[in-house]
Amino acid sequence: MCKLLYEAANSIPTRTRQSFARKTWALKIAKRRCLKKPRAVLARRLAGIMHAMLRDGTLFEA
Repeated sequence: MCKLLYEAANSIPTRTRQSFARKTWALKIAKRRCLKKPRAVLARRLAGIMHAMLRDGTLFEA
């Protein structure tokens, strides 16, 4: 699961064309530092979002 979250966090700033809050947040961190740190933090945040979605039974809306 950790590998999948990290891969998703890797593809969000680099491959998605849509703009949403988590992507812009990660890109701001990447400008100040290298891209490794935002990937790890974004993976952690995605895990939190997924946990909340599973707990509440809600669907993801970007």
